[in-house]
Parts: sequence; structure tokens; C-alpha cells
Amino acid sequence: MNFNIENKSYEVIIEKKNIKNLYIRVTDDIKIKVTCSFVYTKNAISKVLEENTKSISKMIEKQIKKNEKQKDEEYSLLGMKLNVIYDDVRKAKYDGKTLIIKDDIMLDKWYKSMAKEIFKTYLDEAYYVFDEKIPYPILKVRQMKTRWGVCNRKDNSVTLNLELIKKDHKYLNYVIVHELSHFVHFDHSKAFWKTVEKYCPEYKIVRKELKE
Repeated sequence: MNFNIENKSYEVIIEKKNIKNLYIRVTDDIKIKVTCSFVYTKNAISKVLEENTKSISKMIEKQIKKNEKQKDEEYSLLGMKLNVIYDDVRKAKYDGKTLIIKDDIMLDKWYKSMAKEIFKTYLDEAYYVFDEKIPYPILKVRQMKTRWGVCNRKDNSVTLNLELIKKDHKYLNYVIVHELSHFVHFDHSKAFWKTVEKYCPEYKIVRKELKE
């Protein structure tokens, strides 16, 4: 099934479940996914899509922009674009602008190495600014799909998402301040956000951008 918007045809994926309502979303590969109950016919789904053409168009536009942003960040370091060259080298070579690597495995290792070094520097800077008495955390770095950072008070650790190494440093700083603030308030109360604001005054803007 396809659906046309402004002379462009989009594939519609229909998933039927034991639910009451109908839900529409746009996938990463710009397909329209409809999740609905078994009672919906194709004609009924088409009618709903027609009624929501403007909303779907906005969802498509938003997803396209998101994909473009992710593509720009694919080869970047703290928001700065990297010139990546693939060559037959034994180890990664980086001169501040150009990165020479053998393959994507070497690229991943380089990013992890840079993240451990850079994240540690930013963590130290944020930690020593805190007036509150908090433990010096163990830094962990790993790939995470749904979270940018995690604070674990049991082992006094802060885990940061590896993908932050590609984003502008303001996002890294906010996530670190956010997680360190959990050592003061282990919740998302008003007092917690006051602590975050104390050390990252522009956190509301940065947090909103990070969610986009």
C-alpha cells in the first residue's frame, strides 16, 4: 500500500494488533507505519491517512531533518566535522582535522579512545565546580540506545553514551552536570533541576535540542 503527499509516494506499512486506537508514525527510512486493530480495512486506513495528511507531512519533514543531522554527525568530533580517509594503516592517524583509518572497526576504537580521554576531562572540570559534597565518580563509556547518561549511586559511577563524542561539547557538559546532580538529588524533583540549572544555566535549551 502507498500513500501520496504532494505528488510523492510513500510506502505504508500496516501492523495490526489487539488494540483499540490507530497510531501513525514515520520510520527512519521514511515509510509511514500504521499500527491499528484488526477491524480496520485498507479503505478505512486510507481515509485516516487522508484526514491526517498535514500531520504526516510534518512527521516526514521532521524525520528527514533528523536523518540529515545524524548523517552530519556520522564523522564528527564534539560537533566539528571530521575529514575521514580510509587507507591501509596499522593504527588511526589524526592531525586535528583529518582522520586516517583502515576500516570502521578502527574508527570505533578511535572514537572510544577519544571519548575516554575527553569525557574524563569534562567530568573533572564539572566535578570540581560542584559546591555540594559528592563522590568522585567512576567513569564508564558505552553505546546506549535510549539514554545519554546514567548515574549509579551504588558503585558511585557515571556512564556516558559514546555518541556524545560526536555532538557539540555543550551536550556533553549538560549530561555530565545532569548525572552529577543525581548524587545530590536522586530524582527529578524541583530541587534536582535547580542543581542542574546552577551549573548549566542553559540546560532547558540544551535538553530540548538533545531530544530532537
